[in-house]
Amino acid sequence: MAGTARRQVPHAVVAGGGIGGLTAAIALHRSGWRVTVLERAGSLEPVGAGIGLAPNSQRALDVLGLGDQVRGLSAWQGAGGVRARNGRWLVRTSTAATEREFGGGLVSLHRATLVDLLVGALPADCLRLGTDARLVDHGGPGHRAVVATGDGDIEADLVVGADGIDSRVRSALFPAHPGPRYTGFTAWRLVVPAPKSPFEPHETWGRGGVWGTHPLKDGRVYAYATALVPQGGRAPDGEKAELERRFARWHDPIPEIIAGAGPEDILRNDVRHLIEPLPAYHRGRAALLGDAAHAMAPTLGQGGNQAIEDAVVLAHHVAPDTDLFAGLAAYSAARVPRTTAIVRQSARTARLNHLTNGTLLTVRDTVLRTACRIGPNMIMRGFAAIADWQPPGPPYAAGTDAGAQESASARR
Repeated sequence: MAGTARRQVPHAVVAGGGIGGLTAAIALHRSGWRVTVLERAGSLEPVGAGIGLAPNSQRALDVLGLGDQVRGLSAWQGAGGVRARNGRWLVRTSTAATEREFGGGLVSLHRATLVDLLVGALPADCLRLGTDARLVDHGGPGHRAVVATGDGDIEADLVVGADGIDSRVRSALFPAHPGPRYTGFTAWRLVVPAPKSPFEPHETWGRGGVWGTHPLKDGRVYAYATALVPQGGRAPDGEKAELERRFARWHDPIPEIIAGAGPEDILRNDVRHLIEPLPAYHRGRAALLGDAAHAMAPTLGQGGNQAIEDAVVLAHHVAPDTDLFAGLAAYSAARVPRTTAIVRQSARTARLNHLTNGTLLTVRDTVLRTACRIGPNMIMRGFAAIADWQPPGPPYAAGTDAGAQESASARR
């Protein structure tokens, strides 16, 4: 209509092109934002590791219409559980029990597969690689936020800090926060061809360390290990030799997996977490998500899952033509309590599965076996409160129940 002012599309800048940042960019774009993703690295090549997606993050991806695609690319985690280092089962799970307790199944896929899917869901021109971003003004009601790059400053109506555990956006917003702390253990991750020995998905708890083995859909396995070690250490003769020293005497197929790994297949990283919570996940026109907001120990497998949740909740609360500042406050109110509780639960679980005292190890294993015999579902209920999360707003992009989608996918 002549004389009618054209509405300006609000602009969001996402600092960080990881899983959380890409999911946030998709969610914001689909809700009506113009989005620019700034990634410091020159390419989006994730580390050679897998990721497990629980029903909570799958429901978040359903909001974006991506849940079925992710499930189709993933291996479903059926029967399995927790084992002792000699192979004895401490906890057994079944597909039916998992779906009943969690409201859906657990799936695993390679991080690169998930990143490729997320990138494909974004407009091609919104992703800028090799761009170092620095928040210089978090903005406010009367002015936009400013992000400095090597190519000049960018003004934005919203800045999303998805720049990882050493987030510079977080440091700019909350400079007095102490930042991440070492959990006391390091982690090794590897993706290798599946062993010849048959196995069920499992996590094994030993003395001061953990091993996990999970299948991927392409025939490989994603394995990980953790151990209590001083921060900053490295094996003088290589990380494969270190894994052999620590885990080669554990039950099958662990020795075969280690033997089949090349030195280039093994990643080692000290595990840090934000055990002291932030007061909020926003300030001015800037918001934090994922590891930038609530880095956690991997013992519940929720780091990436919570980043995906964050992304969908953030986009829900900051829809265009709504009060941005009220929306950011609602985002913090929704996410800080939930993620803080999961960070703390992850830390407690880490202490439990890294015990070194022989008496406490015996007590722990006995309690797990006994609880599983009394009621197989008892062990899972502590995780059920995490996995049964439901996204806000309209239920699912496809207009169907997530549990029904998961069941349909499982039958295909």
